[in-house]
Amino acid sequence: MKCVFPIKQYLILLALLSINACTTVTIDQVKVTESELLQGESVVVIGRRTGSDYETEPELVSCVGKNLAKGDKGINVIPETEFVDRLYPWFEARTAPNHIKDLHRLLRYDKVKNIFNEYNVHYIIWIDGNTEKTRSSGSISCSISTVGISCFGFGTWDSQAQYEASIWDYQTKYQIGKVSSFAEGTSYVPAVVIPIPLIATVQTDACEAMALQLQTFFKTSDKLTN
Repeated sequence: MKCVFPIKQYLILLALLSINACTTVTIDQVKVTESELLQGESVVVIGRRTGSDYETEPELVSCVGKNLAKGDKGINVIPETEFVDRLYPWFEARTAPNHIKDLHRLLRYDKVKNIFNEYNVHYIIWIDGNTEKTRSSGSISCSISTVGISCFGFGTWDSQAQYEASIWDYQTKYQIGKVSSFAEGTSYVPAVVIPIPLIATVQTDACEAMALQLQTFFKTSDKLTN
């Protein structure tokens, strides 16, 4: 038996495939003072968390760290999990410093100070924020027939990714600036026989834009640390 796919549905499918998911990204920066990274110095990127009810997504934090380390302007980045594990329990949700003055309190412990010096940390980058779905509409229905499962419909949703990076200078014990990244986009799932998701990668785009801005935030130098 030959199955004929109606030409009308072919035309609808082609029209739906012409839709592209897109994302717009806005970056803002506040720089209080000059920042310089000498050869051999490191930064650590850590996500804000307040326990089980709130956590900046680990994949976003990892994404920023990996992108910071890329390219000709790549920076030496200490992985978050490695750093937090070495400093357990001082950088856990309930004990991590919320303000730069809290860092002074932690540095009273020789173990904390020694690990910072071991990694040659110059800057701590705290990232706070999340990605969320803000609106959805449309519907897709599927049915089972003699030729298999077929779906028809159209779904869409909007997503926003909003993050802020606060940069602390470990050596001077001052907050030297902030970089914020806001991305929003619309995803589509057209379905003619099969659903075809067209996803707006708002989190990835927000990560890459923030990392690129952070790379320009730091002035790198070939001078060696003492």
